[in-house]
Amino acid sequence: MSGFKKLASDTALYGISTILGRMLYWLMVPLHTRVFPRTGEMASNVELFSYVPVLLLVYTLSLETAFFRYASRQKEDKQKVFNETLSIVLAISVISTALIILLAPQIADWLDYPGQETFISWVAMIAATDAIVAIPFARLRVENKAREFVKAKLINIVINVALNVFFLVICPQIYNGDYLLFLQPAIDLFYDPSVGPGYIFLANLIANLVYFVLLRKTFAGFRFQLDKPQVKVLLAYSFPLMLTALAGSINMLTDRWFLRPLLPEGFYPGLTSEDVLGIYGNCYKLSVFMTLAIQSFKFAADPFFFSRAEDKNAPGLLAEVNKWFIIICVIIWVGISLNLDWIGLFIGKTYRQGLGVVPILLLANLVLGVYYNIAFWFKLSDKTAYGTVITVLGAGVTVILNVLLIPIMGYMGCAVAYLVSSVVMCVTCYLLGEKHYPVPYDVFSALIYVFSGGLLIYMASQIEISNLWVSIPYHMLLLLLYIGTMLVMERKTFGPLLARVRNRGSRKNVVPESNNR
Repeated sequence: MSGFKKLASDTALYGISTILGRMLYWLMVPLHTRVFPRTGEMASNVELFSYVPVLLLVYTLSLETAFFRYASRQKEDKQKVFNETLSIVLAISVISTALIILLAPQIADWLDYPGQETFISWVAMIAATDAIVAIPFARLRVENKAREFVKAKLINIVINVALNVFFLVICPQIYNGDYLLFLQPAIDLFYDPSVGPGYIFLANLIANLVYFVLLRKTFAGFRFQLDKPQVKVLLAYSFPLMLTALAGSINMLTDRWFLRPLLPEGFYPGLTSEDVLGIYGNCYKLSVFMTLAIQSFKFAADPFFFSRAEDKNAPGLLAEVNKWFIIICVIIWVGISLNLDWIGLFIGKTYRQGLGVVPILLLANLVLGVYYNIAFWFKLSDKTAYGTVITVLGAGVTVILNVLLIPIMGYMGCAVAYLVSSVVMCVTCYLLGEKHYPVPYDVFSALIYVFSGGLLIYMASQIEISNLWVSIPYHMLLLLLYIGTMLVMERKTFGPLLARVRNRGSRKNVVPESNNR
């Protein structure tokens, strides 16, 4: 149980930065969708930001995972492993970003976003800064410096959000003479209304540059070095993982790449393909609640399970962790899906017509989160090539289904393709894992929770309640009943846990005899 408690504690701590960060970014969605009410304005923002994860993978080559592996094995050479991994990432990031900036006009024309070469350059620089600081952040995780990790992330987030408000709200109002007229000359020096949504990129880039100040102590001792034998070892381990993650990114991002070109003209009356991409991309952000739970878990789980790779109890621990991961994620899925009637009010009115995709996207992310959990078998057994095959399979399914479904289902086809691909990956990984690294997963309970949650969401959607004063209490009651049912089903686990909590509380309340005298 001590290992399980350590994982839970680290997950909660890393979750502070992840959850608060994603929540603050999510709170930017109401701002963005109201500052830019014409949905087509946000199309390039949605698409260009979708390339950042791909660039990040190419720049890092998943070397942060290799750092976990070899820094744990070679603790006395941790600084050398840090130097090698960061040197590789630094070289690739600088060279690749320079090429993208040089070719930005051609890339803008190819993507059919003429005149946005500056935005493309900013996106490349955002990915580069993210990549370079990925290794120092990995070092903080290996050294169990979660507080430093969280502090840097939170400061970055606050700066990013503040700059969004500054560029998108304060600057335009001063520029238009609404208030603080004496600042107009200063604002005129750097603010240009034609940049529009591009300021979202600029805010992100400036916030990322602050990382180098915040992480200066973690960079301490770094010197550029590329030892050929060590580089080969690191890349041999990380490159298959990079291909796996790259295929995973393609799996997650294909919808935003394919929706605009594949959507038939006039599919949605009165909307252009750019409008539809803006609607889908911003409704997609409502699935952030699931991804933040998964991401905060992964931050803690990677070093946790790697450090216990040789533990004979690792399979049982994996199974227990996965069970509770599914329970928590199903509650998130059901809770958000039942309450979309009021959660959807946070985004601009013109974007709300796409809310129907949110429950499907949440479920797809849930299944993908389960895949990440059960995929530990090939990481722990150094059989990372299997991960590449599985994720390439998933990406292939996504691409094919997007091509087939977008012309007949619109953005709903994107969501369905993502869900089917996630299921294919999860099932394939589970079946292969049973052969190579058996883990006693509770498959039956997982299926029960997922199917019952889906049934509840479907049945609730068939009853339309326009009055929020009625619908909110009704849906919250359904959620509480569902959670209560879960607690009853898991009473064998919760019973002993609650008994331990009560016993611990009673022991604290006992006054020592010496104090009574």
